[in-house]
Amino acid sequence: MSLIGSDRVKAVVGLGATGLSCVRFLASKGMDFYVVDSRDNPPGLEEAKKYCPEARIFTGDLSVLETLGLTELFVSPGIALSTPVLARMAQSGVIMRGDIDLFCDYADAPFVAITGSNAKSTVTTLVALLLQASGKSAKAGGNLGLPALDLLSPDTDFYVLELSSFQLETTHALQADLACLLNVSEDHMDRYKDLYEYQRVKQKVYRGCKAAVCNKQDILTAPLLPEGVPVRAFTTKSPDLKEYGILKDGDGSWLCRGVERLYHTSDIALKGAHNHANVLAALAMLELLGVPVKSAAVAKVLSEFCGLAHRCETVRTLGDVTYINDSKGTNVGATLAALQGLGVPGKQNMLLIAGGEGKGADFRSLSKPIKELVRTVYLFGKDAQSIASALSSDTIVKRYATLDEIVACVDQDSQAGDIVLLSPACASLDMYVNYEARGEHFIRLVNAL
Repeated sequence: MSLIGSDRVKAVVGLGATGLSCVRFLASKGMDFYVVDSRDNPPGLEEAKKYCPEARIFTGDLSVLETLGLTELFVSPGIALSTPVLARMAQSGVIMRGDIDLFCDYADAPFVAITGSNAKSTVTTLVALLLQASGKSAKAGGNLGLPALDLLSPDTDFYVLELSSFQLETTHALQADLACLLNVSEDHMDRYKDLYEYQRVKQKVYRGCKAAVCNKQDILTAPLLPEGVPVRAFTTKSPDLKEYGILKDGDGSWLCRGVERLYHTSDIALKGAHNHANVLAALAMLELLGVPVKSAAVAKVLSEFCGLAHRCETVRTLGDVTYINDSKGTNVGATLAALQGLGVPGKQNMLLIAGGEGKGADFRSLSKPIKELVRTVYLFGKDAQSIASALSSDTIVKRYATLDEIVACVDQDSQAGDIVLLSPACASLDMYVNYEARGEHFIRLVNAL
């Protein structure tokens, strides 16, 4: 491992959960550093003072960074490297790093790096559960749950990290033992100039990796790796010999490795084609980690793991109408996956609730699947009109000011056999503190019907 240079003048920029984990970690190594946050009173300020002298903490303005003689910054994921003061400092030679780079300096066990526009939390959690059930000491975190630095401890067999594009921006020497890019679709277009800049950042997950897993049905996930690096692909179609995919026969559908039938889809707790793809990705990762993919322990996890909260989570079935909370569907790709995974072409038994803060997304790719699968679209939030304008002119669209009004209307409009899906294709910050709060509001409203 290549440890952080002790002669560098360091600062942690931003006091979110990730920034605070850097503060705690640097202090635990006896290093001197500054802390800088653009907010006057950031939420982690009092905790930071436990680890860093107040004289070395600056709040209210990032421009102070240029006055401290710094040579290395640990930038929190929520702060773009294009921020003018950071861009100037990078141009002058200041090293821009993040918590994942610091994690890589000190991790002494193999680690899995998982990213993607959608499903990375589900797959990260599932891989960790499968490793644990197979007798391994595995810890999951990163962009999910505990920050990566808080996971570091002896006697760990595997670390399983969910990585966001923001984290990958400041990661330069990842060299994961296994890297996986699940999918790439438009997200954070308010931070990236186009889809291909976003893809290039996502592709950094493969940099220096020892093995890789990619999505055969998404060319943007294909890795460019040296010859000899093992790669496994997954698909929801029939797989080639070394791929993971789905085969159908008279008994139904099977998750397979090549022609080898592994698990019947009826025995998998996660439902929908998009979730079957997630399971296949996890199984491919198990193989590359040297863990048996077909065992009683793996079968038990797959039969019990129903997914994470706010991710195509069934809230209740009322009068043969199923209500599903996919509040984590904060981009177009997530909503497309939910629609295609749960819908039946031509049946139009879905009622879709969408809207919020679109992050500069192009909603036009929703038009065709909505026309095929959805009877009525219910919109609310800041970018409701942008979504409405992108849909087919014959799509029934209803707009409301609040989610309360929408759920009341859906209760009147729904019929037996319908699926009511909250999958907003947007962030929640125009009306809620986060997607969890939006999902919990939806759950309360549905349970009150």
